[in-house]
Amino acid sequence: MEWETVIGLEVHVQLATKSKIFSGSSTAFGAAPNTQASAIDLALPGTLPVINEQAMHYAIMFGLAIGADINQRSIFDRKNYFYPDLPKGYQTTQMDEPIVGAGTVEIQLPDGSHKTIRIHHAHLEEDAGKSVHDLFASQSGIDLNRAGTPLIEIVSEPDMRTSDEAIAFAKKLHSIVTSLGISDGDMSQGSMRFDVNVSIRPKGEEKLGTRTETKNLNSFRFMEQAIHKEVARQIDLLEYGEVVLQETRLYNADTGEARSMRSKEEANDYRYFPCPDLLPIEISSETIEAIRAKLPELPDARQARFVASYGLSDYDASLLGDERDTAEYFESVTQHCGDAKLAANWISGELSAKLNNAELSIANSPVNAEALAGLINRIKDNSISGKIAKQVFEAMWQGEGSADEIIDKQGLKQVSDTGALEKIVDEVLASNPDGVAQYKEADDKKRKKLLGGFMGPIMKASKGQANPGMVNQILAKKLNQ
Repeated sequence: MEWETVIGLEVHVQLATKSKIFSGSSTAFGAAPNTQASAIDLALPGTLPVINEQAMHYAIMFGLAIGADINQRSIFDRKNYFYPDLPKGYQTTQMDEPIVGAGTVEIQLPDGSHKTIRIHHAHLEEDAGKSVHDLFASQSGIDLNRAGTPLIEIVSEPDMRTSDEAIAFAKKLHSIVTSLGISDGDMSQGSMRFDVNVSIRPKGEEKLGTRTETKNLNSFRFMEQAIHKEVARQIDLLEYGEVVLQETRLYNADTGEARSMRSKEEANDYRYFPCPDLLPIEISSETIEAIRAKLPELPDARQARFVASYGLSDYDASLLGDERDTAEYFESVTQHCGDAKLAANWISGELSAKLNNAELSIANSPVNAEALAGLINRIKDNSISGKIAKQVFEAMWQGEGSADEIIDKQGLKQVSDTGALEKIVDEVLASNPDGVAQYKEADDKKRKKLLGGFMGPIMKASKGQANPGMVNQILAKKLNQ
């Protein structure tokens, strides 16, 4: 039987506010455990929460960015459950009246096609604390620093059919929230986490199959792995005549194993009710329009501008315009060197490879935009060849100085002196009489290939510093005499 996969995502995005959603406690990452949890975060008797206005504005920004309805009245509810990292026994969230209504996100797939993913809604809520299992032998600890950190939970419709679509959707959301500046999107710190709902149905069937939810995936790669594993598991169950249970599952990225966590709860199990400590949020049309007027440039608009203004291909514009930090870096390099194509090539080539290997973001690159532009300027004025430029870039990455400093210090300036180059060419030709004879006997088409065979020894003899364009002219002139 041919099966169809149905995927929906619930994405938790930590908002980049300095304080928590209902208290003044800091949201800074990495503080000593339990040093940033106030009595309000724990809902101790006699305390009352107060909504963080910045968190509310950030949620509205997201809603406007995806063309969603902004509900001018929304309420907070209590979601009741017991778990060690939620000592107050309930999570303050939004159920029936969330702040962001239905919207859409357009994604681009690896084959270049586009697809629209519907957003059911996005709501504000507080994060829970965190269980710590690796610090104490045979015991678990609880760190409540994260308790009360503001989140928006973005709930998609089950519109995705492959892991590629789910990854493209997750990346697009990441691009939107980081471009808006409402989240740092740092998945290693839990700023963006994905719950994946997966079900299987026979191809052509309209009715949805039983879905499972795999929770708390914190990388695109782990999400892809978890989807593939769950799809294969459900197909195996159905093809052997068994049933898929509606349940919540966990995926262990270290072992590649997934397991059942608990049977899937329904809303009734959580006994939702309106939070008696928080008044309904009322948002005026003026507030919404004021926020809309201040929205920054969004990824799709930025990519279109890169194509129109810099002459980049759609592919390069997508690579460089998707994330705000990368886009700003690219524009800064281009501004300082005046060559968008060379800037694009270096950023998507050498720099990206280095950043990936070092697991660094472009914001933390050891080679800043101005420094990279300095290197590109030396390529443009023929001070160094492209090959030497890679050597200089490596030294810049190691912190040995600017491109000019490294070129001077290591004597890497390109040799463009005609006399010096002719001498090197003569020496190489003299040492390879058979190659010269073969060239002279060849037709024009074959000569072009044979010409390239002399370039390697010449560049080696010049220690990579010969001007390739000039060498090519001198070489052709001498061989064709």
